[in-house]
Amino acid sequence: MLDLKLIREDADAVKAALVRRGAASSIDDVLAVDVERRRAQARLDVLRAEQNRAGRDVARLKGDDKQALLTRLKELSDEITELQNAESDAAARLRALLLEIPNLPHESVPSGATEDDNVVMRQWGDPPAFDFQARDHLELGEILGIIDMERAARVSGTRFSILKGAAATLWLAVSRFAMEQLVAQGHTPVLPPVLVRREAMEGTGFFPAGADQIYQVPADELFLVGTSEVPLAAMHMDEIVDAAALPMRYVGHSACFRREAGASGKDTRGTFRNHQFEKVEMFVFCRPEDSWAEHERLIAIEESVMQALGLPYRAVALCTGDMGAPSAKTVDLEVWFPGQGRYREVTSCSNTTDYQARRLNVRMKTDAGPVFAHTLNGTVVTSSRTVAAILENNQRADGSVVVPEVLRAYCGFDEIRPR
Repeated sequence: MLDLKLIREDADAVKAALVRRGAASSIDDVLAVDVERRRAQARLDVLRAEQNRAGRDVARLKGDDKQALLTRLKELSDEITELQNAESDAAARLRALLLEIPNLPHESVPSGATEDDNVVMRQWGDPPAFDFQARDHLELGEILGIIDMERAARVSGTRFSILKGAAATLWLAVSRFAMEQLVAQGHTPVLPPVLVRREAMEGTGFFPAGADQIYQVPADELFLVGTSEVPLAAMHMDEIVDAAALPMRYVGHSACFRREAGASGKDTRGTFRNHQFEKVEMFVFCRPEDSWAEHERLIAIEESVMQALGLPYRAVALCTGDMGAPSAKTVDLEVWFPGQGRYREVTSCSNTTDYQARRLNVRMKTDAGPVFAHTLNGTVVTSSRTVAAILENNQRADGSVVVPEVLRAYCGFDEIRPR
């Protein structure tokens, strides 16, 4: 959520920033409703002061004077109730408007409307040169007997997958390796709940925008998360933390659930765009002045993990039109998929500045009083895309797959061979 004071004091600058995201039109509505709410509040203050004075005076009056004052008190009470309802309604409309507005993009974010306008920042590693026709991960999974889409569909429907045998072991190895790397970097490991309340979804910016991607459990008023970013961020909801305790760095491991609404016909093969997968996710609360350095730090960690796994990638700055609403800046790592012959997103790292903290009411103590913290999130590895990338980049002509060296101690085997 944007700072309402900033909108009041520098509406033109806020509009100019939001023009790049195609979301400037609602600022005038915000200002109009804010004026309406403040006028109601100011009038309430006047009437309550009169009500207090009249309440003190009524006891010492008699006769007609007392009756006239009692009549006025009744009028005041009725008007105050009416104004309270008007102020409450305006406050609710104001919050609803603010919840719809995305974060202000950082000046370094490229302008654009779609992923075609994203900018490649750098590249690491060379795509493998095979002397055979590269297979995609689904073909490899079928040859090796380690990915079962047919039985997953029988159990749960389309866009579900079963990783079994060596694929399941490979994911456990990848996730354990990633968790250990993050713990060594000072992140506290967390196994968070994947069912959360509406406040957590709203506070992290996944509601109202993005609500169509979320699975619901209506009977319990709970929602399945699409990323452990949600519970990790909401852990400190409505808290004031000591600035000396920042940064607070976490790494969560959880199942994730996404409806993939609007993804009809996209990535229908294999595990790339499933409704359920597992993910290792970084999350950080930090001081505002440290968040951009922290963003670079998280990206560097993601890159170090991809390099350790030997996966060729490129770092891509997302344009204004391709970023999620909470993000001020997002950098994706796109890994080369030989079976598709192109780079695809595998990790994503965002600085959401104070946008989420303001919605979640996470503040830090300072000498000048409480201020909102900054939050950042970054994917490390996923069961759906990281495992697929490993299979495709390490395949052999006979369909076997070489396990990356850093994972062999975790897997207990060096290669995966056809059945």
